[in-house]
Amino acid sequence: MVLLRGSTPEVKFFIFGILISFICASKQDCIWYGVCNTDSSYHNQYCSYNGTPKEMPPDGLQLLAERCSFLLEEKQTKFCCDVDQVKILNKNIKLASAILDRCPSCMANLARHICEFSCSSEQSKFARVASTKKNDKGDDYVTALDLHITEEYINKTYKSCAQVSVPQTGQLALDLMCGTYGASRCSPTKWFTYMGDVNNVYVPFQITYIQHPTNSTTNEFTPLNPKTIPCNEAVNSELPACSCTDCDLSCPQAPEEPITPNQLKIAGFDAFTVIMTVVFTVGTVVFLLGTFLFTKDSISDEDFHVGNEEVTDDSMYRQQPRYFEKLGARTEYFLENIFTKWGTFFATYPWITLFACASIVVMLGYGITFVEITTDPVQLWASPSSKSRMEREFFDSKFEPFFRIEQVIIKAVDLPYILHNTSNGPIKFGPIFGKDFLSDVLDLQEQIQNIDANGTFLNNICYAPLKDDNSYVKASDCVIQSIWGYFQDDISRLDDNDEDNGFNVTYLDEMYQCISNPYLCLASYGGPVDPAIALGGFLKPGEQLTGTTKYEQADALILTFLVKNHHDKGKLVHALEWEKSFVEFMINYIENNKSKSMDIAFTTERSIEDELNRESQSDVLTVLVSYIIMFIYIAISLGHVQELKRSLIDSKITLGIGGVIIVLASVVSSIGIFGYIGVPATLIIVEVIPFLVLAVGVDNIFILVQTFQRDQRRTNETTEQQVGRVLGRVGPSMLLTSVSESCCFFLGSLSDMPAVKAFALYAGAALLIDFILQITCFIGLFTLDIKRKDENRLDICCFIKCKKSDIVHNNEGLLYKFFRSVYVPFLMKKAVRVTVMILSFGCLCASIAFVPKIEIGLDQELAMPEDSFVLHYFKSLNEHLNIGPPVYFVLRGDINYSNSSNQNLVCSGRYCNDDSVLTQLYLASRRSNLTYIARPASSWIDDYFDWALSSSCCKYNPKNDSFCPHQDTSCSNCIIKKNDLQRPDEQDFGKYLPFFLKDNPDDSCVKAGHAAYSGAVRYNYAQKTLNVDSSYFMAYHSILKSSRDYFQALEAARKISANITQMLRYNLISNGLPLDLAMQVEVFPYSVFYVFYEQYLTMWSDTLQSIGISILSIFIVTFILMGFDIHSALVVIITITMIIVNLGGLMYYWNISLNAVSLVNIVMAIGISVEFCSHLVHSFSLSKEINQVNRAADCLSKMGSSIFSGITLTKFAGILVLAFAKSQIFQVFYFRMYFGIVVIGATHGLIFLPVLLSYIGAPNNTRLESHSHDTGEQETSLSRAR
Repeated sequence: MVLLRGSTPEVKFFIFGILISFICASKQDCIWYGVCNTDSSYHNQYCSYNGTPKEMPPDGLQLLAERCSFLLEEKQTKFCCDVDQVKILNKNIKLASAILDRCPSCMANLARHICEFSCSSEQSKFARVASTKKNDKGDDYVTALDLHITEEYINKTYKSCAQVSVPQTGQLALDLMCGTYGASRCSPTKWFTYMGDVNNVYVPFQITYIQHPTNSTTNEFTPLNPKTIPCNEAVNSELPACSCTDCDLSCPQAPEEPITPNQLKIAGFDAFTVIMTVVFTVGTVVFLLGTFLFTKDSISDEDFHVGNEEVTDDSMYRQQPRYFEKLGARTEYFLENIFTKWGTFFATYPWITLFACASIVVMLGYGITFVEITTDPVQLWASPSSKSRMEREFFDSKFEPFFRIEQVIIKAVDLPYILHNTSNGPIKFGPIFGKDFLSDVLDLQEQIQNIDANGTFLNNICYAPLKDDNSYVKASDCVIQSIWGYFQDDISRLDDNDEDNGFNVTYLDEMYQCISNPYLCLASYGGPVDPAIALGGFLKPGEQLTGTTKYEQADALILTFLVKNHHDKGKLVHALEWEKSFVEFMINYIENNKSKSMDIAFTTERSIEDELNRESQSDVLTVLVSYIIMFIYIAISLGHVQELKRSLIDSKITLGIGGVIIVLASVVSSIGIFGYIGVPATLIIVEVIPFLVLAVGVDNIFILVQTFQRDQRRTNETTEQQVGRVLGRVGPSMLLTSVSESCCFFLGSLSDMPAVKAFALYAGAALLIDFILQITCFIGLFTLDIKRKDENRLDICCFIKCKKSDIVHNNEGLLYKFFRSVYVPFLMKKAVRVTVMILSFGCLCASIAFVPKIEIGLDQELAMPEDSFVLHYFKSLNEHLNIGPPVYFVLRGDINYSNSSNQNLVCSGRYCNDDSVLTQLYLASRRSNLTYIARPASSWIDDYFDWALSSSCCKYNPKNDSFCPHQDTSCSNCIIKKNDLQRPDEQDFGKYLPFFLKDNPDDSCVKAGHAAYSGAVRYNYAQKTLNVDSSYFMAYHSILKSSRDYFQALEAARKISANITQMLRYNLISNGLPLDLAMQVEVFPYSVFYVFYEQYLTMWSDTLQSIGISILSIFIVTFILMGFDIHSALVVIITITMIIVNLGGLMYYWNISLNAVSLVNIVMAIGISVEFCSHLVHSFSLSKEINQVNRAADCLSKMGSSIFSGITLTKFAGILVLAFAKSQIFQVFYFRMYFGIVVIGATHGLIFLPVLLSYIGAPNNTRLESHSHDTGEQETSLSRAR
């Protein structure tokens, strides 16, 4: 101090400089150096060292340049780490790089701070040793480190890594790297805290990140703030920016979401309703004005009469006939003459006719032995030429079908929620997490695993992704999606207990961690258990999965067992046998062993088809009862009993049974014919066609029999001649309806839908055969019955003959009298006719307004019987479904994957195109509300690139150059030649791709592809060069519940695929691929449900096409067979169209959706409608009454009773029974629709059509003059009821 006081300023400055130099020279810049300890987990821990940096040898500098080259930028050679530490540093960074290297800036940013605190020559500025321990030699090693770092660096590094994806799983990297939080709940602080947590199996000692604001300093430390690079910027000239799938900032600007059009409204009301209301109002006003003001009826209600029995003066018709009227009269005369001769001939030889017909029916019916009944839903509803069917066939043949799913849903019943207190606050768990409940579930799971199906166990058929096809599979190797996988099926884990800050840590804490991040708790098969699949009931209706989804509040557990599926059905024998035993076991378990606190639903892959078959068998009795009731009604009602004492003579039970047998014979013959041809039958044919043929055939029988009953035999006329004459009168009408219906159905077979096609073919043939048998076999049977009655023999017991005096002549029946005397006069009143027209027009307008609102689809629950376990499963699945089905985007075609330009068209990582296949799929997943894609697709090609980059993942056997697992230390590392993009070059791409697809993943090589991609890539060798001919990229749909969700998901996936296909073809052509080969490249989506829901994409167009073809065929046939009478043909078509439109309105009101089943019924309704219309219109056209009103009354009085008794009452008797069917599909699509068909058809045929004819029926035609040869009544379908 004395020296300083007496010194000059220069001396003082010199001494101060020496002190500063001394302090700087002695500063302790390092906190560690070298490795002093290796713990029980093989973690290396560093020696505590308070000294200056040491010189790094050249080999260490070379190692340091691999990941920390920025430390060497200033030619520095002294560091606070030795070579061993650098090796450990590179090894640790390599673990992260396996996941993060696909985004260079993320990896570079993260590596910077690791390099800094590991080897920086100025460690002490930002790091402090928090605690140490001594090794065996007494040296201190670091066990805890405080690292001062800026918030800016942590936030920017997190931001650059937040979107990095893991293609294998479709998840984000932070799902694997942020502990229990997962990517959705991760944050910069949580991520870095987890990376420094000593409880992390990869962390050798505790690293506590102490965050500081940017540019801040403390008395002791300057926070570390390494340079960061945004993810959308290149690290350097060699490393590009991150791709769109790993960095949102790199994504192209997405187009704005299309505005979903709101429902069209007018003044706040539905537009269709408003428009049709206006149409109805205007139409009604115009009709009333036209009826009451501008026209005058030619006959008043007082002058109205029915049934002019006198011969009308022909002078009223004497006007010059036009050409078509002459042609019509000739056609009518020709047909009547032909049928008269035909009927007389077959009536003359009844026994020969019956024998010949029976023989032909037997021969045709023998073809039933060759019939194949199709029950496979795919073959029923998907055309073999449909896009989805062909794509399914391609997928199944190339990649094997999707797994067979065996699933059990276990819901907690009357159990409370569990409130568990933790150091982070209380957590509410669902009732399924109780110890007893979980124990019961594990017990059930193990019993299922031990099911013995004649020597076949689950492990013999299950899917084991880490096992080769020929290797032995243990039960623990099977993929079972169960939350017990988090505990490796170890029940003792329920007793785990610990303490955290005074709170009891139990199995619930472990379960919560596993649910939050399944990758921390891999199941025994080696993969994660997705909580969205293994748990249920945690989503509210309409919710989708999000990052904040509370899985722990689930109220149901789901056990999913994956069983291998095969395109070769012969390989499924053992699986089918096991599934059968599984069903038997579950039914027995539910009945006898199920806990009261459980509600269990289950299914197997085969269950739906099994239950459909059982459903058909269970409703056989209902259908039979329905038909028997109709048979009894027909047999009884055909008789014309006038006196009780003659009831056994006048009844026609035998004839009725014969008529029913003829109907059944026509059905049998139709099935037999197509059995010979080889057209598969369906259960719909067995259930629907007899109903249809009865509706048509019985009506013709009623008309024929009741026309004869009202006819009087002429002088010197034999029975055979009378039968022939009656057939001549009704034959043309029978021909008209039968040919119309047959043509309608035959043209309906143009449908692509197999079930509709088969139904149309079988129905058309059955109706045609029924008509032929009616005019041959039934004529013979009818003639025999007439002779029996003439001889006063009893019905059935025809060998008993009564007295001759008992004969009573024919007269009118009660129903005929009611129609003629009561119903027809009432209906033909002017006020009634006006009311009928207005009401009918109102119903039509209302139906038109509501038809577009008919739901499309078929609720799968309706297809199951009410007592089916599958129905319970469907309901439970709908309640607990939390994830959509997987969807595979299949890429096929001639693409040279070894070419970098082509690779960039497909991949999603570094250097890949912004519109590549996987980038487009990623962008689609970001708009799941429009695309129905919930997760990005897996990418074998990106993972292959990452796998090939690792020097230790690829190994080969040096003896024969064959593949070796990377865990095999006896094998050599592959030397994969890389191109400028750090990918395998063109030669090695194909050489090592099979190695990648065979290598099992683990911690040291997470990108190995056997588990995820062994079935996703199909390749062949041409001239010793590997060519990938097809591959798929798997994503997931969002949650799909309704039919609309399913077919809209299909439609959206196809739009995405079409865009990708267009991009590929354009770029491949630009890259020089020949046009014909480029056009063969295609991307198409495939999911297991597509084949069932594709029909709904075109359901409206298919329906309108079928209806249009059917109605057009009826119009043409009616026009020709009605003697080229276009007026009558138009009236028939108008009425049938109104029936179908009103049936559509009924479908809306009665919640009947539009699908293949209802389409079959609609086509059938068109056929039955012909019966309600054509007889009346034909009779009207030949009526001899003076004006339209009287002619309408005349045809209705003669035809109404036959239509009412022959179709309406017959069908009502059978339909009511269907309401009691066990099958919901019978109740909805058969009872409701059949009921609607009969009611709507009857009201139009018996109410609307006669009124319509009274207004717009054909005027008095001149064909009567041309047809004056007949002195009797000129109608073909006169009939009366009893």
